[in-house]
Amino acid sequence: MASPSLSVRGARIAFGDRVVTADLTLEFPGGRTTCLLGRSGVGKTSLLRWLAGLLPGTERAQPIAYMAQRDLLLPWLDLLDNVLLGYRLRGDALARRAAEPRARRLLAEVGLGQRLGDRPEMLSAGMRQRAALARTLCEDRPVVLMDEPFAHLDAVTRLELQDLAARLLDGRTVILVTHDPLEALRIGHQLRVLSGAPFSVGPAIEPPGPVPRDPADPALLGLQGRLIAELRSTPGSTP
Repeated sequence: MASPSLSVRGARIAFGDRVVTADLTLEFPGGRTTCLLGRSGVGKTSLLRWLAGLLPGTERAQPIAYMAQRDLLLPWLDLLDNVLLGYRLRGDALARRAAEPRARRLLAEVGLGQRLGDRPEMLSAGMRQRAALARTLCEDRPVVLMDEPFAHLDAVTRLELQDLAARLLDGRTVILVTHDPLEALRIGHQLRVLSGAPFSVGPAIEPPGPVPRDPADPALLGLQGRLIAELRSTPGSTP
C-alpha cells in the first residue's frame, strides 16, 4: 500500500470570527506517524477535521480512516458489526465478508475477542475505546487520522495498544492528536507542537530509534521533560 505524504499550503481555519489558524503551511511525511501536541483548545482537533475534509468548505483529497475522540459505536449493532461498519455503509458485502477475519483478529488483539456479540451498552468506556481503535485499524486506508485514540484506557492497556497500533500502522501515513508527550515520543516518527491563537506549528521533533520506543528510556524521559516545559510556556486558545 503506497502511503502518500500530506501537504498543507496557506490553509485558514476559522469558526465565525474566531480564527484558529491562518496561512498554515505544513508537511506530513508519507508512511510515518506525526503526533500533534498542544494545550487544550489550541486547535489540534480542528486541524485534524480540516485534514479529513469534515469542516465546511473542505474536501478530502484521498481515502482516509478517521478515529474521533468519541467512540461513535452504534448502540443497535454488536461489536463485530460496529468494527465492520464502514463496509456496511459503503454497501460492499463482498469486501465486508473478506474483512471479517481481520475484524475478529483485531478485536482479539485489543482484548475483546470474547465480546463479539455484545452491544456497546454492555461495555466499559475503555472497552468501547478499544473497539473504536479496532474499527479504525480494520479500514484498509493509506492515511489514518486519530484524535486521542488511547484516552479512557488504564496505563497498562494504553501501552499495549500503543504497541499494537505502531505495529499495525507501520508504513501508513498517520496523524495522531494526543495530550501526552510520552505517548507522542513512544510512537511518533515526528512531533509537532501547536501554540498560540491563531496557532502556529513549531519545527519537527524527531525522537531517535524505531517505534514503539521504551517508555523507561532515559533519553526519552529527558525529551519528555523538555516537551512539557515547552508546552507549559506556550499559551493555548479558548475553545
